[in-house]
Amino acid sequence: MSKKSIPAWRQLAADELARRAAVAHERLRACESCPRRCRVDRLAGKLGFCRTGALAQVASYGPHFGEEEPLVGRGGSGTIFFGNCNLGCVFCQNYDISHPHDDQAGGMEVDAAALAGMMLELQEQGCVNINLVTPSHVVPQILAALVEARRLGLALPLVYNTSSYDSLATLQLLAGVVDIYLADFKYWRPAEAKRLLRAEDYPQRAREAIEEMHRQVGDLQLDDQGLAHRGLLLRHLVMPGGLADSEAIFHFLAQKISPHTYTNIMEQYHPSGQAHQFPPIDRPLDRAEYQQALELAHRAGLHRLDERAAARLLRRLLRGGGG
Repeated sequence: MSKKSIPAWRQLAADELARRAAVAHERLRACESCPRRCRVDRLAGKLGFCRTGALAQVASYGPHFGEEEPLVGRGGSGTIFFGNCNLGCVFCQNYDISHPHDDQAGGMEVDAAALAGMMLELQEQGCVNINLVTPSHVVPQILAALVEARRLGLALPLVYNTSSYDSLATLQLLAGVVDIYLADFKYWRPAEAKRLLRAEDYPQRAREAIEEMHRQVGDLQLDDQGLAHRGLLLRHLVMPGGLADSEAIFHFLAQKISPHTYTNIMEQYHPSGQAHQFPPIDRPLDRAEYQQALELAHRAGLHRLDERAAARLLRRLLRGGGG
């Protein structure tokens, strides 16, 4: 195996990985793992916004083939869906997992050994990476599991699949650990973030987080088989009535991050969760809105769209901008 193909976290000294896991664990005593800064003692079982204590909760795990092509390969992306969330998106498509009722859990509680075992199982099934979905509130638990998984022979790159509502202090613990940041950027306007995400500071925190992610790993890099092995991949779900947010996000990416940011502009929005109570997201996305979003990305100077979005944009441009 070449030096280049060795996952970043495997190149990190074992004692340094253990040190970071210990630092993250200690921070749970007055939790500031995410921008919520609830400062509850999760090690004592106290619960903050994310409703997660000392142990991570896993809703499901397994090979996943619905991610972007550079993340899938032949064996699929080894996806671990964590329960609960540090955001409060009213339109979440996994609402029962991320916003469980008070008498329910977001998944099965797992200790470091059990979480490491899941990672090893995914590797044995032929997955090409470990894809950590909704990880922002369980980074200490993930780092502890990696210490164990390293000892047991895990050798896959790590994908940090996040809403981007991450604290800089937590992301800095992940420098040299995460190979691929799969970051979502939802809303640009604070008022909409407050109304629909329950986080008025989301736009600012997401900008800071994405800048830090790109500083750590740079633009997305593919191997000779087209698989991602390092870098930033950005997702943006176009929302009904949200073109102003889309346009601002695209300009930010092109001007402040990189015009070569691998960007997946997604069109699959449909009302879920409590979205029916929050116009205009109480309706599906119009096709015309999505086509306009693609044009806005092109005008902003983003040159590296996910091939599905890029193909749609090319067809539109060849038609001379027609719908």
